[in-house]
Amino acid sequence: MQLKCVAIDDEPLALELLQEYISRFPQLKLMHTFDDAISAVELLRNTKVDLLFIDINMPDITGIDLVRSLQEKPLIIFTTAHKQFAIEGFELNAVDYLLKPINIDRFTRAVHKAIDYYKYKTTPAQEENDCLFVHAEYRLVKIQLNDIEYIESLEDYIKIHIAGAKPVLTLMSMKKVLEKLPADKFQRIHRSYIVSVAKVNAIQNRKVQLAASVELPISDSYVSFINTWKKN
Repeated sequence: MQLKCVAIDDEPLALELLQEYISRFPQLKLMHTFDDAISAVELLRNTKVDLLFIDINMPDITGIDLVRSLQEKPLIIFTTAHKQFAIEGFELNAVDYLLKPINIDRFTRAVHKAIDYYKYKTTPAQEENDCLFVHAEYRLVKIQLNDIEYIESLEDYIKIHIAGAKPVLTLMSMKKVLEKLPADKFQRIHRSYIVSVAKVNAIQNRKVQLAASVELPISDSYVSFINTWKKN
């Protein structure tokens, strides 16, 4: 597997560094580099690109405006010397945000995240992922499915409760997250709760008992979960 990449930066030294870093990864294939965003638009609109490294603060059109203009967006890793652009960049669901000067360790983490996310997005529906990717706190977060205890609905958001870690809050519906989870491992028990079947220790008085003394109600609509759990 190789991700087809394009790099855009108006600073020649920064662009050279990106080229050199990208060359270290056999999973990446650098298709083209551009020193201005305008020149890149035609290629990006007419050629399939998997991953785009793009500077935010460029003279003719910003990297953020260019990405917004694309109907089919590749995975995005923003690069910039200005930390204040991070929030705006992540509103476009960027994979990562690299602050200049970029060191190879930080670049490596961003690339591995992009590769993992690409595999996650392109995994056929019949195959099962072992993780869940969500956007939270202006970053892309990878969560191992085995670490999820339960998921709680909070209107337009969901809170993913993770064993031994801080919960992750993300803008997503319960319906959408269920589509991303294996049905044999995660079940809805209430309009406000999805549980990991393996994390259920007991069921008593129509309540699911999880670790750390957490109890969650089973509503009438999902009472069939009790029989499902008994069979596991």
